[in-house]
Amino acid sequence: MAAAESTPNAGEYILHHLTFLSNKTPHGIVDFSVINLDSVFFAVLLAVAFGGSFYLAARKATAGVPGKFQNFVELVVEFVDNQVKDSFHGTSKVIAPLALTIFCWVFLFNAMDLLPVDLLPGLARGAGIEHLKVVPSTDINVTFGMSLTVFILIIYYSIKMKGLGGFIKELTLQPFSSKNVAVQALLVPINLLLELVTLFARPVSLALRLFGNLYAGEMIFLLLALLTLSSGFGGLLTVGGWLGVIAQTVLGLLWAIFHILVITLQAFIFMVLTVVYLAMANEHH
Repeated sequence: MAAAESTPNAGEYILHHLTFLSNKTPHGIVDFSVINLDSVFFAVLLAVAFGGSFYLAARKATAGVPGKFQNFVELVVEFVDNQVKDSFHGTSKVIAPLALTIFCWVFLFNAMDLLPVDLLPGLARGAGIEHLKVVPSTDINVTFGMSLTVFILIIYYSIKMKGLGGFIKELTLQPFSSKNVAVQALLVPINLLLELVTLFARPVSLALRLFGNLYAGEMIFLLLALLTLSSGFGGLLTVGGWLGVIAQTVLGLLWAIFHILVITLQAFIFMVLTVVYLAMANEHH
């Protein structure tokens, strides 16, 4: 009876895994004083892992026969560089490194979703940490933080390339224009409304697309884990218990294989859209 009482039900299990390790309990929907410590920790850890590994690859790079890791790094760099050349036709020393950082960092964020859902949270619970979410891209604060950084760069490049006046003209004189001054004055509010909606939709779509896809993937892994949640050790001695384990293993493996495509595609989309948005900000037409 004690074991049965200590076993959480499906709702409690999912809610526990969706709860962040925060510095305080949030008050209301928006509370900027709350910091999700697990998201910050894993984001910084993965940034150090990405930056450190690429730095070591660059330090040990050789003009002779490259090693496997150097080959891999060169493949990733060349892939990202080709995507930037295809989309960004201006001159900038920032775009390619930014695109490489976004692609690798977001991919590492997403790849954390392939770990068993109870592995790191279980280890954390053993160390006295009750909650731990290990996938930073399932934290909407992280995805919006990245997308808002891209949004700031969009504004910066727009003003840098077109000037403040040119940027304002872009927002107020298109898509509708007229040679008649009075008519154009009437069109300015309409143009401004349409252009602002388009402008602000960019960071929102970037953040929500990444968050939504990874959140859904995490939920599927949690639902698969529920197949053996209530059986416990005693349930493994029954036919139904073993069928649950087999079903969970097979379905989890199939979803993990498919999810590799999802996590790679979402990192690629975030990178490509960033480059495209910055290319649009860089162009005058």
